[in-house]
Parts: sequence; structure tokens; C-alpha cells
Amino acid sequence: MANNPGARKAIRKIEARTEVNKARRSRVRTYLRKFQEALAGGDAAVAKTAFVEAQSELMRAVSKGVVHKNTGSRKVSRLAAQLKKLSAA
Repeated sequence: MANNPGARKAIRKIEARTEVNKARRSRVRTYLRKFQEALAGGDAAVAKTAFVEAQSELMRAVSKGVVHKNTGSRKVSRLAAQLKKLSAA
């Protein structure tokens, strides 16, 4: 257990940061789900706007340090491939 004021403060900061990061991660998942639903709908225009929003949210999470840079890039790449596949069909 934390025995000095600095350690106690560090614990408080970590807890606060964890809450913020949970909210950010949840927000990213929401936009990814919206994109998947748009894909399932089959409308390329709706899927395109959902893709732009999901990409933006993912890259924002990367800049905030919630998601690693390569993970964000990989996810965006896969989303783009799915969108391309829908548009081609």
C-alpha cells in the first residue's frame, strides 16, 4: 500500500486517467460499431461517412495514447479495405 503522499497522489492520478481512457476507448468502440452497422446495411455513402468518423476517432485515441499508433493504423487499414470491398460490389 502507498505509504507516502507522492505515492498516494500517483494512485489518484492513475485512477483518474484510467477513467478517462475507459471513456475514450468506449467512444472508439462505438464508432467502430456504427461503421460495422453501416457496412451491414449495404449503403456505401452511409458507410463512407461512418468510416471517416471512425477513422478520426481512432486517430484521436492514438494521439491521446489510449491506442498504440500501429494498432490504430492497422484498424483504419482494415476498415478501409472493408469499405473498398463494399464499394466494389
